Amino acid sequence: MLLLRRLAGAGHGHRGGLAVAARCLASGVPREAADAVVVGAGVVGLAVARALAMAGREVVVVESAPSFGTGTSSRNSEVIHAGIYYPPRSLKASLCVRGKEMLYKYCAERGVAHKQLGKLIVATGAAETGKLDMLLRNAKENGVNDLQLMEGSQAMEMEPELRCLKALLSPSTGIVDSHSFMLSLLADAENLGTTVSYNTAVVGGRVGYEGLELHICESKELQNHPVGSHVTPQLVLLPKLLINSAGLSAVPLAKRFHGLDQAFVPDPHYARGCYFTLSQTKSPFSHLIYPLPEDGGIGVHVTIDLNGLVKFGPDVEWLDGGEEPVSCFLNRFDYSVNPTRCSVFYPVVRKYFPNLKDGSLEPGYSGIRPKLSGPGQTPSDFVIQGQDIHGIPGLVNLFGIESPGLTSSLAIAEHIVSRYL
Repeated sequence: MLLLRRLAGAGHGHRGGLAVAARCLASGVPREAADAVVVGAGVVGLAVARALAMAGREVVVVESAPSFGTGTSSRNSEVIHAGIYYPPRSLKASLCVRGKEMLYKYCAERGVAHKQLGKLIVATGAAETGKLDMLLRNAKENGVNDLQLMEGSQAMEMEPELRCLKALLSPSTGIVDSHSFMLSLLADAENLGTTVSYNTAVVGGRVGYEGLELHICESKELQNHPVGSHVTPQLVLLPKLLINSAGLSAVPLAKRFHGLDQAFVPDPHYARGCYFTLSQTKSPFSHLIYPLPEDGGIGVHVTIDLNGLVKFGPDVEWLDGGEEPVSCFLNRFDYSVNPTRCSVFYPVVRKYFPNLKDGSLEPGYSGIRPKLSGPGQTPSDFVIQGQDIHGIPGLVNLFGIESPGLTSSLAIAEHIVSRYL
């Protein structure tokens, strides 16, 4: 990987971007062989890179942003999920349950800040109480055996500000400092020889005569690129193993991978979720509080970060899904939070927190969910797609890695190494 490291920029080690000098190399676009390439330095990409490096592979991580985890990985609730909601025998169910176990162990061993707070899933109306029984049965099928069904009076004794008729207590749900977790994964991977190239965009690829080809250019080259026009790569990587862990741009990248049967590439759906923070300093709750799931998400819930900040969210706002590929590669999604959306939050939150005062919610942040199902459709599972599905040796696509992706990250990496190496 000498050429890629040289292109990473003098004085920046292996954390820079591709230098313009790449265009000056003789006889067209330079080509370089690689062992294992991971596209995307989100939490899943970093976990996969670490696992591959631990398995003895020479790993390169290519990231279009100037740092790691700037997309979905840093714009979520930072919750360690238990594995309650997902259909039995789904990847989301099995990888969440396994990932939770691995994540708690990893954080304890590495000193990554986390806390096993527990959460209450609450039914606030008579029509909802039966749904708690369904969730309890579903969780048991997923191997989550620590849930406790309780009357509203018991839950409200635990949380005096709460109002509900019944609740499910999930003791193994927690929170984690996602940035510290990713930083630790990155350190592990780099200590094992992994190369990370930031400001480096993957704009397409193909199945060529020499195997897989990955087309790469500097992110800054795309900044003023005309919409819809061809992007000429500055470097072509020839990896033996390619992990498409590009998150929000995983599907757009696969759609620009020539030789991959597009019947195996799903249509993307994007859902923005906004968070509002509670302006008062003292948290009204000691547990995470969740309503019952809704279309596109698991409801506007209460999370508490490791500093005690209380957040409500996320809601679900479906985007049109027609984002131009280059804009996806550069993460040009609209992450602004409209302050007027709080008008939707107040009545929803007051169903379980009636003492929420007018004017106490302040705009926080938003994230985008990389979904494979749209409004009103049955929620999709994770898609981890290798040669056994699409027929291309060495290519592994990760599609629809939304929640519980953070919780499942170490298990996803374990799954890929055990199945595709």
